[in-house]
Amino acid sequence: NLKFSFVTNSTVKDITSLDSKNFHINLLGCKNVTFQHVTINAPDESPNTDGIHISSSEEIYILDSKIATGDDCVSVGDSNKQVTITNVTCGPGHGISIGSLGKYTKEKDVVGVTVKACKIFNTTNGVRIKTWPDSAVAFMASDMHFEDIEMENVSNPIIIDQEYCPWNQCNRKVPSKIKISNVSFKNIRGTSATPVAVKLVCSKSIPCEGV
Repeated sequence: NLKFSFVTNSTVKDITSLDSKNFHINLLGCKNVTFQHVTINAPDESPNTDGIHISSSEEIYILDSKIATGDDCVSVGDSNKQVTITNVTCGPGHGISIGSLGKYTKEKDVVGVTVKACKIFNTTNGVRIKTWPDSAVAFMASDMHFEDIEMENVSNPIIIDQEYCPWNQCNRKVPSKIKISNVSFKNIRGTSATPVAVKLVCSKSIPCEGV
């Protein structure tokens, strides 16, 4: 796997990552970095093989890429600003996710994520925002926009999940402290693998605003 820490003003293109044991590409503290024509492949039953994971970064561009994994194709973690994901084909995998957010005390705001002109197929989720209940810290996730997306055989095409708690690691009775606001879903079309195509589970104490 590849890790980019505190990289600025750079472009990475025309690379392939195959069968990584963990995140294929991991970004930390980067600014103005573009990934283009990236191909990522891992079996759909391989856990924690996120395609591209982004944290504490700003002005990140994921363009014209194909990602097949056993986890999120792209995961936008905490403390990110201005992330753009365009013309990415995702599948199989867990879709394109913002989060999970709120598990650790030092996490900060996520502001400005755009997912546009992507194709998602045979995934457990389509586009997803996920935060932990009983959050370790309170902060904001805002200005997140999903547009012109095609989906095929996706189990949860559109989902906001503020009770994200895998393996019962938390107390779901305590609402998430993450404030989700200014979110748009436009021109998303295709087929759902389950009867519920849109699921919005917002915090009971800090409701979503402007969705």
